[in-house]
Amino acid sequence: MRNRIKIKKIFIQGRGAQINPDNPFENRSKSKELDEIWFDEDLPVLKTRLVNTNPKTIVNKVDSPDTGMEYSLNPYQGCEHGCVYCYARNTHTYWGYSSGTDFETTILAKVNAAELLEKKLTSKSWKPYPIMLSGNTDCYQPAEKKLQLTRKLLQVFLDYKHPVGIVTKNTLILRDLDILKELNKLNLISIAISINTLDDKLRQKLEPRASSIQKRLSLIDKLTTAGLPVTVLAAPIIPGLNDHDIFNLVKEVASLGARRISHIVLRLNGDLPEIFSDWLDKSYPDRAKKVLNKIAEMHKGKLGNSVYGERMKGTGIISDMIDQQFKMAKRLYLLDNEPFEYNLSLIHI
Repeated sequence: MRNRIKIKKIFIQGRGAQINPDNPFENRSKSKELDEIWFDEDLPVLKTRLVNTNPKTIVNKVDSPDTGMEYSLNPYQGCEHGCVYCYARNTHTYWGYSSGTDFETTILAKVNAAELLEKKLTSKSWKPYPIMLSGNTDCYQPAEKKLQLTRKLLQVFLDYKHPVGIVTKNTLILRDLDILKELNKLNLISIAISINTLDDKLRQKLEPRASSIQKRLSLIDKLTTAGLPVTVLAAPIIPGLNDHDIFNLVKEVASLGARRISHIVLRLNGDLPEIFSDWLDKSYPDRAKKVLNKIAEMHKGKLGNSVYGERMKGTGIISDMIDQQFKMAKRLYLLDNEPFEYNLSLIHI
């Protein structure tokens, strides 16, 4: 039997959130700091736990008018990438977990995802419309390497000749290049690679278990070389952390064949102000207050914003400066602004 030790207030390497806020649906409170977490003596890290689930539905209608998607599909709930800013953290509380470390250490796998998708596509009431994989959590997070839920979903999309979009920051997508190429022949696939900085040291703290920046740049090159349409999602832009390198980022991804780039500024809703502020204090104490003030300036004095049309791009001088930099960089490096057009005429039932 292994010895168990209690470690007090340690900065957990390889994880984004450093605290575990209370679940608002629970009546009891617990310590938010990680001073009550027990570790194996010979392995002082937080382990990831996979939980298999069998939901009744898998395709979600997206009611938000500013997301650019009508339907989403998430084969996983929670995400081991551990991006400290992730808005999807707040959804983990509906499953009985915390939006903090629980979000990146307790991953729910929807093991019947492919069967549910096929049922949806063959429903008499379904009309073909692009479905976005990873509307919340990354469909190519580490668990996918073993479970292959995303690969099974892509095969269903191909079998039924149904349009699908993907958002990811993991190079594991290259494993499925064979299916992606077949979908692309029919104009049924678009891919968005999330990359918001060229600084991998920042990425290691901000997105601890996502693919490195160099690997993501190589990924863009490999996908575009294979003829696949790639959009870069520069999200989130955080003033005081990654907003200084916009021109270099746009120039680099354009040189690798990305067709377009879009950006979103950071907003901190729900539990995120507490999680992000704690991480910022521990990671960049010299500029934490300044960064938070700049975020608030983009959202009318608050760290969060839920107003459609404002929440993604912000308001005020700082968000305008960020927006103008992207517009100028896109004009300079000839990136397209036109949205991808899917083929909606081939669905086979």
